[in-house]
Amino acid sequence: MKFSEFRKNIDDGLKNSPDFEESSDRVKNLEVILNILNTINRSLILEDVLELVLKNAIRITNSERGFIVLKNQLGNLDYKLGLDSNNRELPESLFHISTSVVEDVFYHGQSRFIEGAQSDTNFDTSRSILRLDLQTILCSPLITDGNKIGVIYVDSRHLHKIKEKEITSTFEILAGQAASAIRNAQLYNAQLNANNALQEANTQLIQAERKALKSSIDSEIGQSLQALVHIALLENESLMRVIEKSQKDYEFSNPKSDNFIFDRLKLKTKVAIDSIRGIQKYAQVLMETSIMNLNKDSGDLNKTIQSVIRYISPMKKFQSITFKTELNNLPLCNYDSEQIQHLLVHLLTNSAEAKSDATVIIKSFIKNNFINIIVEDDGPGIPIEMRKNLFDLFSAGKTSYGLFLCKSIVDRHRGTIKLIEKPAGTSFEIKLPLS
Repeated sequence: MKFSEFRKNIDDGLKNSPDFEESSDRVKNLEVILNILNTINRSLILEDVLELVLKNAIRITNSERGFIVLKNQLGNLDYKLGLDSNNRELPESLFHISTSVVEDVFYHGQSRFIEGAQSDTNFDTSRSILRLDLQTILCSPLITDGNKIGVIYVDSRHLHKIKEKEITSTFEILAGQAASAIRNAQLYNAQLNANNALQEANTQLIQAERKALKSSIDSEIGQSLQALVHIALLENESLMRVIEKSQKDYEFSNPKSDNFIFDRLKLKTKVAIDSIRGIQKYAQVLMETSIMNLNKDSGDLNKTIQSVIRYISPMKKFQSITFKTELNNLPLCNYDSEQIQHLLVHLLTNSAEAKSDATVIIKSFIKNNFINIIVEDDGPGIPIEMRKNLFDLFSAGKTSYGLFLCKSIVDRHRGTIKLIEKPAGTSFEIKLPLS
């Protein structure tokens, strides 16, 4: 009997009931159930809900122990909690109950009440009732929105002469309402786990992005320093030669004159040359340490693409984005999945920032011994004046470093990335070698 039906029956029929004592007991049971449900519904923590449900199930049925089993992802029943009448937790090793009763209740979705269980074992092929010396058994399915999510079971080795209709109705009402509370807690727990996993993925992404950015910027600075230092070194060495030649010419024309000024100029020029050589070494070290190792492994790029879409889709920024994929079969190839994930996230983020409700299409295929990945959207596109220096770290009009980082990642994979000209929207083509 459902809780709403039970309450309606109480409200509508109590006054006209000829059995005042029975009606009074039903009111008391209703009050007990209301108090229990009020307590259970205060929590969304699955472990707390299971414990509250089972404690109260044991108490209202005057049982010695109880168990809750829940359906897992494979559709099988898993042990979740066992308690005795003193609220002590029972380990799974003590989960010796009439399994055929539990399975029968779950399969048929109907409660079972057995009083004097020792004489009612025809349905129990395992004979666990006889072995455990059980006398009283109550077992109800946990059903919510028409879906069976598990079973609640209580038993006792002592024979209790109880009002079957009264107790079973109360137990079924508790099971029905408990099923909803348990399901809500399961959904909350799943959402919490999903959010934690998403947060962890975001944290890892940010950390890896910072590492990749620092590496790319160090490399860019190192290369720029090398070029500037090389020019400065050449100029100072040329200046030294000019000073030395001028000194010789001056000494030849004025053999008795003091050439102190030339010595000073040569000393300062030598100090400048030594300093520049030191900067040159520093720039070289900066370039060498900026090389970010690729953690290549054999993998499926299509799975990487799908995983990126799966974990960014719940983010607020991407909730209005429509993702479409045209992924052809790809052979396994060696690549750094973490870095390729960063690349894809940057491109997809750019699409979302350009148009909040964009449609993004990701394609993959093989062509000329390269894996091709196309990422295109229906956004406003990239202004013509920005296309020339699109992948530079710093250039006029740029406010982010994302595309510079994307090119750095592709370069490390010995691949290419380019902007594909199209009438509308933005389209990037990424090519990665098969080996």
